[in-house]
Amino acid sequence: MPRARVPGGLRSAPFAGRDAVAAGLLTKRQLSGDTWRRLLPGIYAWRELKLTHHDRCLAAGLFLDGRGAVSGRNAATLLGADVRVLGAPVEVTLPAGTRFRAPTGISIVRSPLPGGDTGSWAGIPITTAGRTAFDLARRLPLTEAVVCVDAMLAARLLEAEDLRESARRRPGWTGLPQVKKVLLLCDAGAESPQESRLRLILVAGGLPRPVTQYEVRTASGLFVARLDLAYPEHVRPLAIIHFADDFAEILELDVEPFLGPMLGRFGRVLFVAFD
Repeated sequence: MPRARVPGGLRSAPFAGRDAVAAGLLTKRQLSGDTWRRLLPGIYAWRELKLTHHDRCLAAGLFLDGRGAVSGRNAATLLGADVRVLGAPVEVTLPAGTRFRAPTGISIVRSPLPGGDTGSWAGIPITTAGRTAFDLARRLPLTEAVVCVDAMLAARLLEAEDLRESARRRPGWTGLPQVKKVLLLCDAGAESPQESRLRLILVAGGLPRPVTQYEVRTASGLFVARLDLAYPEHVRPLAIIHFADDFAEILELDVEPFLGPMLGRFGRVLFVAFD
């Protein structure tokens, strides 16, 4: 049996079935065939398309059909701060009272959604960077809220003052006390979620806030290393280096040439690795 013809415009991304039918690209009968995969009610994709996070968000945006916006971790990831949870449903925010039943693959948040809080990214309706950071800061558990805001700050999607202003403009919104805590704890210097979590562990344990991405240089100014976290002004300066790779493999490396110049300034170097 010959393979069904796949219009070029439908090969690379999800699409609304009614739009493809209206454009004469497919018939309703063709849509029901095994050439197409139904992602959400009325939303389809070519069966051979390898779905990305962007594709899943686009499908959700098409399904929303102007009723809301992709939000939370998914919006942050689209904007450039990858804080998604693999396999989790796509979060969408809709104003209270909007008629919408979430199918499998979509989670709903009901919240006011003024026009200035939404925008479009590659054809996907999403919450703005400021609104996204505000929602993450007030809704997630504190540690994960800081992790997400750190990532957005590091990606230069906004500055801490933007988040502070978002909170100031929304008196009475749920979660404001936690937003204030996040503002005290966030740091644009974190380069990974685990660095953020490690910093929070140190602070929760009673240590002062460490310096992030601290540069170590020789007396002549030659660059030696950039430390994830450091206490350079402590009585016994401490350097903290986080490894995302397997720690056993790290220990097999010859670190003396790297640590030698550093030890002249830092009496202690702590290597940390955890999943």
